Amino acid sequence: MAETVEGTNDQRHRGGPRCCGNGALKPLALLVALLLPVPALAHVGDGAHFGFAAGFLHPFTGVDHLLAMMMVGLWAGLLGGAARWALPAAFLGAMALGGAIGMAGLALPLVESGILASVILLGAVTALMLRLPLPAGMALAGLFGLLHGHAHGVEMLGGSAFTYATGFLAATALLHGAGLALAAPSAAWARPAARIAGGATALAGLLLALTG
Repeated sequence: MAETVEGTNDQRHRGGPRCCGNGALKPLALLVALLLPVPALAHVGDGAHFGFAAGFLHPFTGVDHLLAMMMVGLWAGLLGGAARWALPAAFLGAMALGGAIGMAGLALPLVESGILASVILLGAVTALMLRLPLPAGMALAGLFGLLHGHAHGVEMLGGSAFTYATGFLAATALLHGAGLALAAPSAAWARPAARIAGGATALAGLLLALTG
């Protein structure tokens, strides 16, 4: 947020620094705030494992899902242009397909390993702000979306497949939007802070892989 005239003048009189203030911490603070509910949501009762509510909550019950989905939006926002909509759309479209495969009881290879890899790689490409050709970026996002969707699909215990899928796709779109929002500010601190968040996510993915 822009400083008020009074706040700016006060800083000048105090001789305080005017570089980043607390602004650079905002993306990381939002990331932490989103992570805080995860332990509680992970203990949803058995009766909630179907329908829209269960689908919506599911991406928040695993740090791997939450981080990867946010990184898709953050990476897309940092790249800008058509990537802002194309990467999230590729992830969501493939996620719907993966969810349908999982609900049908069909197996995909290396789902859990691929999900962990998605956290590491999406964090890394965000930290590096890697500019792949758009089709390649969409393919990468789509591959990871397929795996995350399958993991969601196989955990549906009953109820309407449509409402369950609508729930987890809505939550995923919300997380993509959160990532896009983190990349949106035009302040000087925004992009470096977003890239730091990407690096922290890649490190978190490595820790999950080592301790999981």
